[in-house]
Amino acid sequence: MSTLENQQSTGEVPPVPRGQSLVDHMSAVTISREYGSGGGEVARRLAERLGWHLVDHEVVVDVARALNVSEQDAEAHDEHIDTLAARILSSLGVVSSIVPAPLPVGLAMDQPGHDEARRMVVEGAVKTGHAVIVGRGGQVLLAGRPDVLHVRIIAPIEQRIDYVMRREGLDRAAAQRRIETKERDRANFLISEHRKNPADARLYDLVASTGVLHLNSVVDLVMLALDRKARVLEMPAEALGPGAGVGAYPEPPGDIRPASDAEAGDGEA
Repeated sequence: MSTLENQQSTGEVPPVPRGQSLVDHMSAVTISREYGSGGGEVARRLAERLGWHLVDHEVVVDVARALNVSEQDAEAHDEHIDTLAARILSSLGVVSSIVPAPLPVGLAMDQPGHDEARRMVVEGAVKTGHAVIVGRGGQVLLAGRPDVLHVRIIAPIEQRIDYVMRREGLDRAAAQRRIETKERDRANFLISEHRKNPADARLYDLVASTGVLHLNSVVDLVMLALDRKARVLEMPAEALGPGAGVGAYPEPPGDIRPASDAEAGDGEA
């Protein structure tokens, strides 16, 4: 049996030859985040550590320029779904500098095909390679890409309120209102565009809470997950999953009754 076949049968993670990094074979990391969890900061630190391009707020600047609106208007509608104009702004989720083809010139606020535009630029960022993409439906648009790691950053609400108060200089009531508004807008955006709930853990490879982990520790975890996913890129789907390399229980688990007992119990009052 070859080394790869043995690793596939046992679920063992293949080692990386000395001096070689398989992370370079990954194309992107998508970061979904609860507002106030520090997910944006995690993305920034991750991109800095990897030396990858960060796709986040600069999107707003480029979208404002493309639509000939103010940066404040673009910021107000980013990842917001209440109006058609907002949907267009939300759709352009990447800077034009990393898109293979230039964005349409003079894009109108009511121009149809906004979802195609967003899809084009997000996928363009991945095609260019080595991007950390914050929000904008990346976890859904790129769900079928094995070379993309999907991460969700969460935290308890009280800690998120404290974070927003500290970072944005707001009082507690204002910070809570801002969190509620941003969370509603982001959820509406993903549900309206993709029929997905951003809180669904099955959309992600890793969910990490900054309520118990320092931001740098979360970056460490994402780096580890990125490395581990890179190592199994060449493995077939049947060699992955919780059952890889796992045999049958040596005896029935304690919470599973033998069939004979279960049948006998059916006749009891």
